[in-house]
Amino acid sequence: MNALFPDPIRPASEPQRAKIGVFDSGAGGLTVLRELYRQLPNESVIYFGDTARLPYGIRSQPEILQYVREILHWMRLQNVKMVIMACSTGSALALEQVRSEFDLPILGVLLPGARAAVRVGRRIGVIATPATAASNAYRQAIQEIDPTAQVWQIGCPEFVPLVETNRIHDDYTRQVAQTYLTPLLEQQIDTLIYGCTHYPHLAPVIRSIVPHTVRLIDPAVHVVQAAAQELEMLGLRSTRTAVPTEFWVSGCTTTFTQLSVQWLGCAPLVQQVNVAKVAAPYLCAKGQGSGVSS
Repeated sequence: MNALFPDPIRPASEPQRAKIGVFDSGAGGLTVLRELYRQLPNESVIYFGDTARLPYGIRSQPEILQYVREILHWMRLQNVKMVIMACSTGSALALEQVRSEFDLPILGVLLPGARAAVRVGRRIGVIATPATAASNAYRQAIQEIDPTAQVWQIGCPEFVPLVETNRIHDDYTRQVAQTYLTPLLEQQIDTLIYGCTHYPHLAPVIRSIVPHTVRLIDPAVHVVQAAAQELEMLGLRSTRTAVPTEFWVSGCTTTFTQLSVQWLGCAPLVQQVNVAKVAAPYLCAKGQGSGVSS
């Protein structure tokens, strides 16, 4: 048991029925949610999008760590049995720290994506948020697995705002994608990692630019595979019918609902919560209060 962030609520019975928490800076994590529906249909989920503070990719490491702590504390209050950090920036800048602070399984998308890329390629390109690219987290993870692999990373600051404003099919979006991808294609990459869970939403655009010989790696697929293995190992996999997903955001519920209609095929009930306000008394008591602006 971790003393810094003890479990405030534990289910008295049937821990398998507890929900999986999934969070992202916005709607990018819906790619992970779709994979959960496909691979683990019996699992119930609570999804949080920190839409009031996106994009995470231009934030500093202390800001990201603070946001992730706040979200995880709120998730803990929802009595989740596992959290999937469906945010590459959070996975790169905060995952190892919060794993030592919170007493629950926390999975990030970065390592599963790196492992999948190494299985199929040796000249690996990564498109990511500026913060993830600057952290070199993907290069380090890939080369720890295979030191012979070559890795090129490009920060793509405009991708998340374009996805969140549903401008995927704009001519401008294709121009931006061409600009980001050209340096990677010049290196004759054989594999491309979507280094942000927003980016699979851009798949039609990216696929139209990247040669078909280049393998595209969606870490969402592989983090859910890892989650399935972890649940099995911990004896927490649900065998009963899932309950409807809960959706929460920190910003505008209407905008998120509209994106969900396009990407999930339904209009979910979306609720709003200020996780910073919920977590503030607890984190301040633990000396984790921020001073970080929201």
